[in-house]
This record gives sequence, C-alpha cells and structure tokens, in this order.
Amino acid sequence: MNLKDYFDNTEGTGILATADGQGKVDAAIYARPQVQDDGSISFIMLDRLSHHNLQTNPHAAFLFLEAGGRYQGVRLFLEKLKEDTDPELIAQYSRRCPVPEGDPVKEQKFLVTFRVNRMLKVLGGDSPEVSMG
Repeated sequence: MNLKDYFDNTEGTGILATADGQGKVDAAIYARPQVQDDGSISFIMLDRLSHHNLQTNPHAAFLFLEAGGRYQGVRLFLEKLKEDTDPELIAQYSRRCPVPEGDPVKEQKFLVTFRVNRMLKVLGGDSPEVSMG
C-alpha cells in the first residue's frame, strides 16, 4: 500500500494513541498524516497531552477508520523520529487555512515525524500485515 496515495485520497477519522513514560495512555482524534518521501509520516501537534507523552515515550499508534461504516482502514505502529517548530515548515504541511498573526487562539505548533514500524488492517488482530510497498 502506498501510504501517500492512501491518505491523500481516503476520507476517514484518525485516532492517535500515546502513553507517557509511566504507561498512562491517551487517545486523541487527529487528521490524516502527511506522508514524507522516505515513508515516514508527520502530524502537526499542539502542546497538549499527546505531544507531552511523546517527550518521554517515542512510541505511538495511529488508527485510521475509513469513512463509510465498513470498518476498513489501517493501524500504524509508530516511533517518533524528530520534531520541528519552524512556523514556515509547519505552514507548508497545514491542510487548514492558516490562523492570522496576532490571533489569540494561535498556539505553538510542532511538526512531529514518525517512522512506521508496522502496519495492520483495522480488523483482524492476527491478520497479515498490510504491505507498505
């Protein structure tokens, strides 16, 4: 499966699960990730619980459930590679309209990039892995 084509062309709901260094788990709704040329994926994050958890535990899981009620999609098992705070870089990856300068809701954003270690279908715990090629 080509993740770039998949996320560029498939509507649905994503949930990012993280845990802190003590193992306390969080799950949050996230937009589809941006897929890099090297196969890594990136999310724009605010400095909230998911981002905080990644400071002490670089592992996460992203469940993407395709729209349409068919229980199709993918589960990605991730490992944080890096993060960036450059506003111009983050703006390049933003699918939404940028927030105007001076807007009080504008918060520090992070472009967090992950390696995809494993990919499975949404259903079928012991189903074969989805090919990432």
